[in-house]
Amino acid sequence: MSFQPVVPMGGYAGWQFLTRTLASQEAAFDAAPVQQRDTTYFAATIGKVTSVDQLMADPKLLKVALGAFGLGDQTGSTALIRKVLTDGTSSATALANQLSDKRYLALAQAFNFGEDGPPNTQNPGFAATIGKAYQDQQFQTAVGQQDTNLQLALQMQSSLANLASGSGSEATKWYTVMGTPAMRAVFQTALGLPSSFVSLDIDHQLQVFEDKAQQAFGDSSVSQFADPAKIDDLVKRFLVRSDTQSGSQASAASIALQLLGGDSSSTTTTGSGGSANTVLSLFS
Repeated sequence: MSFQPVVPMGGYAGWQFLTRTLASQEAAFDAAPVQQRDTTYFAATIGKVTSVDQLMADPKLLKVALGAFGLGDQTGSTALIRKVLTDGTSSATALANQLSDKRYLALAQAFNFGEDGPPNTQNPGFAATIGKAYQDQQFQTAVGQQDTNLQLALQMQSSLANLASGSGSEATKWYTVMGTPAMRAVFQTALGLPSSFVSLDIDHQLQVFEDKAQQAFGDSSVSQFADPAKIDDLVKRFLVRSDTQSGSQASAASIALQLLGGDSSSTTTTGSGGSANTVLSLFS
């Protein structure tokens, strides 16, 4: 039987318990036979893959590849995934650069198909990095079966830390936040913004996010969240607001679902910030 994460309570108290026990719980989850089968197969096989066609033709490899970026529910979207991978990311017109959901950009950059030179599947450590990202995503999904808000907080935590400490302008970082379902859901709920906020002009959203972040944290930048204490403050605000405000828990899920659904494949106009070319990746 697979190990199921232990989540004895919700809210910030549940978050504190989960973070204290995270290393041991993840280790137990990763050791489950089904997780081992998936990552062992990926590690043994991915180095032989040199084309998008080869990857797309192997459902087991594709499961791990997409699952590592939180796209496990997109295995049936073969035309979209093929186009994202084939286009690469170097061209401004590449599909991954046009999609508002920046998980596709991270996927394309990680595999590096459609670019000069061999894909990254040949690189030492690639299989291990993707395999670990896949296991992390699977654990977070299992947590979400018990508490969606804790899942969103976990997904946001690692993504935001990498983004905050990386290069790129603050505008570009905010566009990446807005284009990543878990990060947007956490920020939007923590800052008291309604789910309908997602329908506003993207540049207007940027200004509001910056203003609200300044009010809440004393700093309008995304880079401030390189500090773990700032991330914990963000998570606390998110979970407390979700618990205490009527309907806010449903609102957080609604925000994520809007981006995971039809809105995730829409284009984003990024104005003066340019397209969000910073990799929201698990490789920093």
